[in-house]
Amino acid sequence: MRLLTFATTGDQASRVGALRDADRRVVDIGRSAAELGLETPFDSRDMISVISAGQPGLDVIRTIVNHASTDFLLADVQVNAPIPRPRKNIFCVGWNYQDHFEEGAKIRPHVKEMPAFPTFFTKAPTTVIGPFDPIPFFGGLSAQLDWEVELAVVVGRAGRDIPEANAMEYVFGYTVLNDVTWRDVQRRHGQQWFKGKSIDGTCPMGPWITSADEIDPESLDLSSRVNGESKQTSNTRHMYFKIPRIIAELSHGLTLEPGDVIATGTPPGVGHARTPPEFMKPGDVLETEVAGLGLLRNLIATAA
Repeated sequence: MRLLTFATTGDQASRVGALRDADRRVVDIGRSAAELGLETPFDSRDMISVISAGQPGLDVIRTIVNHASTDFLLADVQVNAPIPRPRKNIFCVGWNYQDHFEEGAKIRPHVKEMPAFPTFFTKAPTTVIGPFDPIPFFGGLSAQLDWEVELAVVVGRAGRDIPEANAMEYVFGYTVLNDVTWRDVQRRHGQQWFKGKSIDGTCPMGPWITSADEIDPESLDLSSRVNGESKQTSNTRHMYFKIPRIIAELSHGLTLEPGDVIATGTPPGVGHARTPPEFMKPGDVLETEVAGLGLLRNLIATAA
């Protein structure tokens, strides 16, 4: 199942929909439930509420989709980020593809070996934008705007100290994310990555969340393109730390909650590691794709 947050020309209020693959129509969950006289165990205006309802919520949505009378062509709706404002920072994993680690080591000669544990950092919730929204370019801040395609995990259950063997039980689904980064800002604050990763608009996400039962997360092609030119091409099977290990390590002493987002790392091909380095500028178009999950397309636009 593919769940998205959307709005329409006639109703700009964001709400949750389900994409019906057969005809590429978006079912309005809340309105259809009301028309069918169905009670829902969630607030249909809020994706985190839907996620928190777990399997019973998904079962209700499947019933709604099978009998819905209110739907829209996908091409006619405004698709927003599936979780427009996460309730906490987005968790990210650095250096999780060995060949990305190695390309970075060329410009960080003091770093010799892959870390023994996942490297975690975060992005502010205010970074999140929709799958087709413009990425603001703050020319007075920096000129080093870089790309990082990533598979993102959406947490479905609350848990702490989650055993690696049970970690996948806590996954609600997956989405596409680009960890857009202002590189020199990333480095100028005492090697703390947060600021360079948390500039507004640096986390395009979507276009929907695909439920965990439909996806093998360890065999997905992922790619990024700038102005149609391929920049990154890889597969999630090359992740150094697999998703169960990431969840287990992250949850040691730290409570994960429904709707939390975990970006699992980027493969090689980022701009700052190229010779010469490459960065995005206003007018460029960034495309981010994970096979089976969807495509993001974001224009780089001068910030207002």
